[in-house]
Amino acid sequence: MSNNQKWFASTLGTKISVRHRTTFHYASPVTHSVNTLHLEPRTFPCQKTMLALIRVLPATRMRCFTDLFQNITHHFELPQAHSKLEIESRIKVHNLPLEVPEISREMTVADYQDTAVRETVWAYLQESHWVSNYSEVWRQAVDLTTGVTSVFEQAGIIMEWIHSEFTYATGVTSASTHLEEAFRLRCGVCQDFTHVMLGLCRAVGIPARYASGYLYNGPRDSLVGAQASHAWAEVYLPGAGWIGFDPTNNNLADERYVKIAVGRDYEDVAPVRGSYSGTGQCRMEVSVEVSKAD
Repeated sequence: MSNNQKWFASTLGTKISVRHRTTFHYASPVTHSVNTLHLEPRTFPCQKTMLALIRVLPATRMRCFTDLFQNITHHFELPQAHSKLEIESRIKVHNLPLEVPEISREMTVADYQDTAVRETVWAYLQESHWVSNYSEVWRQAVDLTTGVTSVFEQAGIIMEWIHSEFTYATGVTSASTHLEEAFRLRCGVCQDFTHVMLGLCRAVGIPARYASGYLYNGPRDSLVGAQASHAWAEVYLPGAGWIGFDPTNNNLADERYVKIAVGRDYEDVAPVRGSYSGTGQCRMEVSVEVSKAD
């Protein structure tokens, strides 16, 4: 069956719509605004993009390209003076149910020695901007995974440990909080939980990457991180590819998750990143609406 036939034949999938708006209010007019966006998803296995629109006010020309991690990236500049910047994205995706083959669930770290696999995962075994080789993280990772051979089980144990030992709390950390600080605090938000999981996985040889996007909270769900940008970790399983583990909610990233971008850590996938010349007084408003689509 072809990919197109697979999507056409699927009656079990979930269609999700997302509206994400970020508005910057400046105390006085600013100039030379330069911005990079990760707001449009490419089509991933089990996730097909059906609609993607990005609008910027003041209106300007945007350049679109794929970055090092094949994320769809938009870049724009606003040299003229402006007192407000509004960035809005609207997307719609069709997700298929998550399936992890039994053979992939049984894979061990030794299976990463294949040359082709090593080329795929090498970058996600190294230190990155917000995730270091921290000795305390290494000790904890070894304690958690000793005696467990399956990578899938190891990742699940790490995810469950973070979920039970860390407290979800806003305002304690920031976008610039490092893995080591979050690990000491034992609290934070989904970005911090994800960085800690990346560090624990990489410490014992499990390739893990950062995934950013959104989460649909259905009528019977009580998931943390819905109606906001969300983050989770992905572990590479030979034969299955990248499988998402969400330590914030202690579950696999299934068809309720909308993946936008992936990278080594938050540094690679920030939804909106930019700079400008002018006042340092800026108020940012962010609103996210995630809903089930027809």
